[in-house]
Amino acid sequence: MARNDRGRENASGAPAIILVRPQLGENIGTAARAMLNFGLADLRLVRPRDGWPNVKAVSAAAGATPVLDAVRLFDTTAEAVADLHHVLATTARPRDMLKPVVEPRRAAADMRRWWAAGEPSGVLFGRERTGLDNDDVALADAVVTVPINPAYASLNLAQAVLLIGYEWLQAASGDTPAETLPEGRTRPATHGEIENFFGHLERELDACGFLRNKPKRPGMVRNIRNLFLRAGLMEQEVQTLHGIVAELSKGRGAPADDADGKD
Repeated sequence: MARNDRGRENASGAPAIILVRPQLGENIGTAARAMLNFGLADLRLVRPRDGWPNVKAVSAAAGATPVLDAVRLFDTTAEAVADLHHVLATTARPRDMLKPVVEPRRAAADMRRWWAAGEPSGVLFGRERTGLDNDDVALADAVVTVPINPAYASLNLAQAVLLIGYEWLQAASGDTPAETLPEGRTRPATHGEIENFFGHLERELDACGFLRNKPKRPGMVRNIRNLFLRAGLMEQEVQTLHGIVAELSKGRGAPADDADGKD
């Protein structure tokens, strides 16, 4: 395939590609190859099944060693996205979650806009056989779905990464100026800061008994997380939410207000 000078674009600030529990080293290598073709270099692996480094990944990468040499390993998806302001999840299956759904072209335009604003982003890709778990998707701000044949929605891992990379590079010609925040607003919260708030909130909800229904707890937690993720929280807003939860927890044990007529 002919080379294109646009592929030499500086990858600094480009979105991270996060492979969650990938199964085969060959697929990691071909994903790295797809990334480098489109100027992407930040590859993050969450608990690859066959460990890392992987000789088969190097062979399949066909020279994309700069990407493989810079791979970062993580134990959890939450850790892999902690420094990112925006996270997208790729999935072909409908999910029982209220999240924005975008196509790759819109996702790429959004990521370009976030890049211009200095807000790093990343895209989650799941296991080859089963894709992303619900808990992984719950960490994302939006879902990316490729409009393909609904009777056979079966892209392999490298193909999915290539689609995102292609749209990322094509969107370069449509860069928009960084958005100016209204006076008094701070930067968008990172996913690490939001995850820290979720931990605080869930501890208090456990303590007060709100999450006492064990079978329903995972779904309830995901719904609560999705609610806050859709809000696009700023860093100062997350701090305010911490303060609200802390103040509410201080009142635990106080006499209940019986204004509703209940005992």
